[in-house]
Amino acid sequence: MGSTGYFTHSDCLKHEMGLGHPECPERLHAIEDRLLISGVAHALERREAPRVPLSALELAHGGGHVAALRGLGERLGEGTSPLSYIDPDTAMNANTWPAALRAAGAAVAATEAVLSGELENAFCAVRPPGHHACRDHAMGFCFFNNVAVAAKYALEKHGLQRVAIVDFDVHHGNGTEDIVSGDERILMVSFFQHPFYPHTGAHPSAANLLNVPVPAYTRGQEIREMIEDLWIPRLDAFRPEMVFISAGFDAHREDDLGQMGLTEQDYGWITRRIKDVALRHAKGRIVSSLEGGYNLSALGRSVEAHLRVLADV
Repeated sequence: MGSTGYFTHSDCLKHEMGLGHPECPERLHAIEDRLLISGVAHALERREAPRVPLSALELAHGGGHVAALRGLGERLGEGTSPLSYIDPDTAMNANTWPAALRAAGAAVAATEAVLSGELENAFCAVRPPGHHACRDHAMGFCFFNNVAVAAKYALEKHGLQRVAIVDFDVHHGNGTEDIVSGDERILMVSFFQHPFYPHTGAHPSAANLLNVPVPAYTRGQEIREMIEDLWIPRLDAFRPEMVFISAGFDAHREDDLGQMGLTEQDYGWITRRIKDVALRHAKGRIVSSLEGGYNLSALGRSVEAHLRVLADV
């Protein structure tokens, strides 16, 4: 007890969506390099992400969606074409299906390890990311909703009564909202730049969602105040038994995919506040999974700050 897991797999490096695409394998290399240089890597318990069971995927996704992606992955594996586009920004190659299974598998395996007491908390350094993946369709660089799958798994397979999902990506986690909306066992809290892709979230669809849309150029101090005033009271009232984090680092001021003004110090602070909630109500149990973050230097530094708090280093 007390250790922080680091779940990843080399399959997550083989999924590619075309030359120059911001959601690229180099993102994971940048994180690994930063954790090695900073020494944080030595404080983590490294684990290989397994493939997720399809039955776990279907806790959050329709069987048709899972089958369609599986079939597309098999056709790509036969070498018919190098890429198949789901939307203008989101494509599969022959390696996407196994990478997506590892990404969701990391979140589920981390959930198992944390709930069994082997680990106090865990971070999943995986791609493709997940929070735009809706129940029945892929979009926005995402195929399966890794965090929603893990949250549903904790509820259905481990009998938890209440779990929280904290989403701090620059983009609204529309897929997560689609999957968890109206499920009173799950509280989802988030902030995101608005108006901005995917142009959702300003009007929450259910009472279990606390969305905080913020304008472009919002800086860290304003986000910190919002978290203290809005997130923390709601999380404390809910008393989650486990906390899941959709950890997007694209609200960093150096990231060109958004226009917000956070720094790695802000991500460390946010992580500390989330960890405090988990320590009060959830025995410290946190599973965090990588979402956005596309400036490679800022991404590495921000994940380092996030993991320093999770691992107490």
